[in-house]
This record gives sequence, C-alpha cells and structure tokens, in this order.
Amino acid sequence: MPLNIIHGDITKLRVDAIVNAANTDLAMGGGVCGAIFRSAGARELQAACDRLAPIKTGDAVITPGFSLPAKYVIHAAGPIYHRQNPKQSEELLYAAYTNSLRCAAESGCRSVAFPLISSGVYGYPKDEALRVAETAIRAFLAEHELDVSLVLFGE
Repeated sequence: MPLNIIHGDITKLRVDAIVNAANTDLAMGGGVCGAIFRSAGARELQAACDRLAPIKTGDAVITPGFSLPAKYVIHAAGPIYHRQNPKQSEELLYAAYTNSLRCAAESGCRSVAFPLISSGVYGYPKDEALRVAETAIRAFLAEHELDVSLVLFGE
C-alpha cells in the first residue's frame, strides 16, 4: 500500500491510528503532542498514558484515541538529535517509526498517520528526519499491507 505525504492537521484525520511524537514519560507536551492531547481529551489520554509510562527512546505504545477521529493514538518516543552522534539518533528515529508501524499492524490497523517525529523541539533536521521516516516506512510497507500518511504541518 502507498506512502502519502500530505500537509494538514493530524488531529483531524479519519484513520485507524495517528502517531504522537511523544516523550519517554508519555506526558502532554507542546507542538504536535500537545495538539493531540487537547483534541483527544487531555485528562483521558494522560490517564491512559500514565498506565504505560515510561517507555524507552525508539519504543512505541498504543492507547485509545478518545475524542479524536482516529481509533488509536500510537505514542512513539523519538530521539533528541545529537550532532555528536547522528548515527545513534538515526537508529533511534528509525526504530520509533518501525515500532509504531508494528504496533499499528498488531492492533489491526489498516491506516496510520505520522507527524515528522523529532523534527520540532527535539531538533532533528527536517530534511534528515524526512529521509529516515521515508526509509523506515517504505521498508515496513515492503512486507506489510498498511496505508501510511506522513503529515507535515506548516512549511
């Protein structure tokens, strides 16, 4: 199935699951994370996250979507970008995408939408983050049937 790159608001998409660019404590943050929490119902989503936290960087867990159009939210902990060790950052980011996709497939999802994980306050250069995202998603899709969208917000 295809990989679609679209511009828009991930919280408005009618897909089986959206991915939250989460922190390892699964706490409500800013950016896309804050938008997802507010749209889902912050209190309910935080309570669900508290039962699963903490997770390791590169890991992913799933919760209900609550008030979102999506049935599920997959929380993926991307890395904070380190210029001194870009290979480790890339491996952890790749793992965050792969683990999210595995989580979606294991939960019976047929469609999933991702933000560009770690490209906001975590400082991952957007062009490099996009390359890692596309590589990880295409590798997974080579062996799995899933409709995947990469949702870019803003420029």
